[in-house]
Amino acid sequence: MKIDQKEISHPTHPQHRLKLEYTEIPFNCDGCKEAGIGLKYKCEDCELDLHKACAVAPPVITHPFYKKCEFQFHHRPPGTVMRICDACGNDILGFVYHCKQCDFDLHPCCANLPQVLNDGQHNLYLCFKLSSSCHRCGGKGPGWSYRSECKNYNLHVSCVKELLVESWQAMYLNVDQNKAREIQTRIPRLRGTLQNHPTRARGVKVSRCSQIAGAAVRVIVSAILGDPTAIISAALSGFMSSK
Repeated sequence: MKIDQKEISHPTHPQHRLKLEYTEIPFNCDGCKEAGIGLKYKCEDCELDLHKACAVAPPVITHPFYKKCEFQFHHRPPGTVMRICDACGNDILGFVYHCKQCDFDLHPCCANLPQVLNDGQHNLYLCFKLSSSCHRCGGKGPGWSYRSECKNYNLHVSCVKELLVESWQAMYLNVDQNKAREIQTRIPRLRGTLQNHPTRARGVKVSRCSQIAGAAVRVIVSAILGDPTAIISAALSGFMSSK
């Protein structure tokens, strides 16, 4: 299966073919059950959506963070015990990469997160664990994170996902239904990311951190939602406010 195919068949949905399309409206992937935006494969008959990373997932992958592991792709979590993604800490509810030998699990989109992201001015590096506090939660807890090149800005992958969920819930729960169509054309702002940070990065003013964060979050979110190859400028233009 070629990853650039405009139309594919998928073993979990053999009755219809799936077409590749681009969307700026957030969707829930019917494969991994995680949020998505950007490129996806869609069944127009059944309203089924799959991340591109889920729809064309290789059967076996390796990852630089787990040099001794070989991850097999599964349509369902293996075993009977609830499994957790070792990258973001979220529950595994659908498609998953699983290492039988080491018992590690990764969401397909987490497994595909780029090791280096460029926000146009700075490089952001994917890290296995934090050496300094996350600018969202203020902690150094487990889970992957992106760190700025200057090492002053850190953000857990899990914290970005939490921000997305919180923002989308607020948007859909608190808005007049007549405005739903307008709101669906953009991702809500993620206000307060740095304002909620309990500490200030050493030697770096909060305003400067905010400038870095504004560009960084746009790139990180693009990668987490399954489309790491492009910055979704129209959807993310107002993603974060430094005010």
